[in-house]
Amino acid sequence: MKRIAVLDYGAGNVRSAVRAAEAAGAEVTLTADHDVIDAADGLLVPGVGAYSAVMRGLERVGAVELIRSWHEQQRPLLGICVGLQVFFAEGEEHGVQTTGIGLWPGAVTALRAPVVPHMGWSRVSAPAETRMFRGIEDEMFYFVHSYAATEAPPNTLATTATHGSTFIAAVEDGTTWAAQFHPEKSADAGAGLLSNWLTSNTAGA
Repeated sequence: MKRIAVLDYGAGNVRSAVRAAEAAGAEVTLTADHDVIDAADGLLVPGVGAYSAVMRGLERVGAVELIRSWHEQQRPLLGICVGLQVFFAEGEEHGVQTTGIGLWPGAVTALRAPVVPHMGWSRVSAPAETRMFRGIEDEMFYFVHSYAATEAPPNTLATTATHGSTFIAAVEDGTTWAAQFHPEKSADAGAGLLSNWLTSNTAGA
């Protein structure tokens, strides 16, 4: 069984992510302990709330450099919702810019759509080479967000969705994956994605 650390930095309502990873077949620990995280086969970064608040929480537990290290060492990393957003260089909310972790260049900005937040089920458009959406290419996923990235990071596989305008729904960058939607709230489709992450990125770990 794969050992997955779900990063505990004070974000609310992350238990659903823990349960979803367990249901996908992982042994899961919710922790901010760097030694425990280092011993895990994969690191899941949940994201709930505002970009700036998530960054403050990550900084408080020393997770910014930790996440960069996992990415640079090509260790299996999965960001969810604002967990995807903070992987970009910056986020802009209400005219305030916040520096992100910076795994990828680019900014997260207000979603250009007639109805915000984007809340509900949407279909995604994944590239043919995807591992993240293998077997679930035609499924719908559950989104709750008012901000999004619109430019795909270079040298990555980007999946898009549309709500008013087209935005980045997911990114695959080697063993670093991230989803703007919530796999843990996306029923069988989300379970399939988590299973893909566990089997594609932690195989042999």
